[in-house]
Amino acid sequence: MNIKVILEKGEDGYFVAHCPSLRSCWSQGKTADEALNNIKEAIKLFVEPDLDEFIEDENHKIYDLVL
Repeated sequence: MNIKVILEKGEDGYFVAHCPSLRSCWSQGKTADEALNNIKEAIKLFVEPDLDEFIEDENHKIYDLVL
């Protein structure tokens, strides 16, 4: 899966990264590489499901999809 990320240098010298397709998914870093690594982690946490929401029964089957 490919996700577009916008990286920009802030006024304070830090790099700010955000993912427009995942609202409120932002991160930053002292370098561009650090900001990109941080946004990757933020995206993973953003899309990670809450396991309490998973209830499998005769009407609900849970699948893992790889995109």
